[in-house]
Amino acid sequence: MNEIAILSGKGGTGKTCLSAAFATLTSRMIVADCDVDAANLHLILTPDNYLEAKYISGYKAIIDYNTCANCGLCIDYCRFDAISYQNGKVTIFETSCDGCKLCSRICTSSSISMLQSDKSRWYSGTFRNGKMVHARLAPGEENSGKLVNVVRDYARKIAKEEGLETIIIDGPPGTGCPVISSVTGANKAIIVTEPTRSGFHDMKRILELSSNFKVKSYVVINKYDLNVDITCEIENWCFDREIPVVGKILFDREIVEAMLNCKSIIEWLPNSMASKEIVNIWNKIN
Repeated sequence: MNEIAILSGKGGTGKTCLSAAFATLTSRMIVADCDVDAANLHLILTPDNYLEAKYISGYKAIIDYNTCANCGLCIDYCRFDAISYQNGKVTIFETSCDGCKLCSRICTSSSISMLQSDKSRWYSGTFRNGKMVHARLAPGEENSGKLVNVVRDYARKIAKEEGLETIIIDGPPGTGCPVISSVTGANKAIIVTEPTRSGFHDMKRILELSSNFKVKSYVVINKYDLNVDITCEIENWCFDREIPVVGKILFDREIVEAMLNCKSIIEWLPNSMASKEIVNIWNKIN
C-alpha cells in the first residue's frame, strides 16, 4: 500500500490545498485528514459521512461529595498536583487532572469516579472521487496523536476492503505528536513550504523529522514567485542535501476561489498553470 503524507513545518503553506488537488486527480481515491486539531479538508471535499464514532480521548476524575469523607488521601497520592483542599474540602482541578485513575482506586469511600472525555468524533464517508476518513478533536481534549492513528487505521481498512493502493494523508503542521503519528509508516512525505524565512526554517525541521523515520521526502514550494530569492535558497539547500524539489506552484488567487466554492484547483481550473504543475508533481512521486 502506498501512503503519501502531505506535511508542512508551519500552517498556511497550502498543504491542504495540495491534498485536495491530489484527492481529485483520479477516481477511487482514499483520503485521511489527520489534521485532527483543525481539520478543514472536509470543507473542500464535502464527504457524505455514513459513519460517525466517538473518540475517548481520556478521563477526568469527579467527586461525589455526598459520600466523600474529605480525608485527603487522594491529595497525598496525586502525582499531578491536581487535587487539593479548596475552601475546606477536597477539590479536583480538571485542567491538571491527567486521568490516571489512581485517586479513584485508592479512595476509601469510593467517592471518586472517572468521567470519559468523549466529545471528539471521527467520521468515514464518500466524496466525489472516493472515500474519506476525518476527525474532530473537541476543544480541551487530548491525545491527538492517538486519534490520528484511529483515522489512519480505518483508512487502511477501507483501502484493503476496496482494493485501493494509495492513501493521501493530509497531516497537521509542525513537528509534534500528531505529525509523528501521521508520518510513521508512510512510504513518502511531501513537504510543502513557502518562500519566507519562517517557511524555510520550519521546512528544515519537518525534513529532519521525516528523515529520522526513514521516509522518502520531497519538497514542493508553494507561491514560489512571491520571493524568488528565498525560493532559490530553498532549492540550493535541498540540492546540496539531495532532497528532490518536485514542484513549484505559483501564487494564484483562483486557488482561493476554488476553495470558496468547495472545489480543488484541479476541478475549478484544470488547465491553469497551478493545476498543470500539480499534475506534474503527482506524476513525479508516483
